[in-house]
Amino acid sequence: MARGGAKDNPSSPQVSVVVVVYESGPTLAECLAALRAQTFTDYEILLVDNASSDRTAQAAAMADPSIRLFENAENLGFAAAVNQGARQARGRWLALLNPDAFAEPQWLAELVAAAKANPLVHAFASRQLMAEDPTRLDGLGDVMALAGYPFRGGYTHPDPGGLEPGWVFSACGGAMLIDRDLFLRLGGFDERLFCYCEDVDLGYRLRLVGEPTLLVPDAVVRHVGSASSGGRRSDFAVFHGTRNRFWVFVKNTPPVLFWLTLPLHILATLVLFARHATRGELATPVRGLLFGIRNIGVALEARREAQASRTASSWAIARAMTWNPLDLLLRRAFIQPRR
Repeated sequence: MARGGAKDNPSSPQVSVVVVVYESGPTLAECLAALRAQTFTDYEILLVDNASSDRTAQAAAMADPSIRLFENAENLGFAAAVNQGARQARGRWLALLNPDAFAEPQWLAELVAAAKANPLVHAFASRQLMAEDPTRLDGLGDVMALAGYPFRGGYTHPDPGGLEPGWVFSACGGAMLIDRDLFLRLGGFDERLFCYCEDVDLGYRLRLVGEPTLLVPDAVVRHVGSASSGGRRSDFAVFHGTRNRFWVFVKNTPPVLFWLTLPLHILATLVLFARHATRGELATPVRGLLFGIRNIGVALEARREAQASRTASSWAIARAMTWNPLDLLLRRAFIQPRR
């Protein structure tokens, strides 16, 4: 059961910021301090705690009565917890922020300004810098390779500095803005994924119904990454990332594009597994992929749902992807100019 906080003011803010908390330790305090320093102030904060043992969410809500806290009796996963927050949110816009992401003071102001300047766009991505080295990127939106492989664009690359807003395949769920009604209408994040790739899946489903995602380079956060799941290369992260990447490919790829790119997907998987093998880390991704294959019925059920509502052509989806294999190998950003 979830318990709502005590804030019952009926007025609706423009933005509802949802932060999912799970054993977030010291990063949550810095995340919330950065939110309190925002120049844009018409927002509310919702903390959804997934049965953390460290009580950091409860301490934060006690210190700031304006925070709306929802407590779960068990860890429902990132996807379900965000959906829970979205249903309780009152804002026109839903901002998602990881508890280990620290927003620059203009973050919300830049996202809201982009939404006002682009009234036909309903999803926005941020520039993410590495918290430990802000001269390097944590990501410029998510990229989808033609092989059906998603990756964080520009991850670990030097921050290129000045950029114009442009189209990316999807937004990283750790720092994004989306129309709340659209998010709920699409069913929110797919809770079958639990965590990892749920943001790519959402961005793909947005693409399937003709909704693009705009990168707002001046909306900046510093991101630690996987602070609650043992690190980016933990068994938990690798297992769920491998399984969910396969399910997202099966679920969302339009039929013609699926059969054309399946050989590329298999080849990319073999290359990635070879890289895991050189690090002595092959067992976990193999286990994740085998689990995904054995339970492919989950992805096929989700596929029927996603493809039933598709309005975009296979060509439109393919054009939003990078066709350059070097982008995937080098994790280069892929930002298409606005036209």
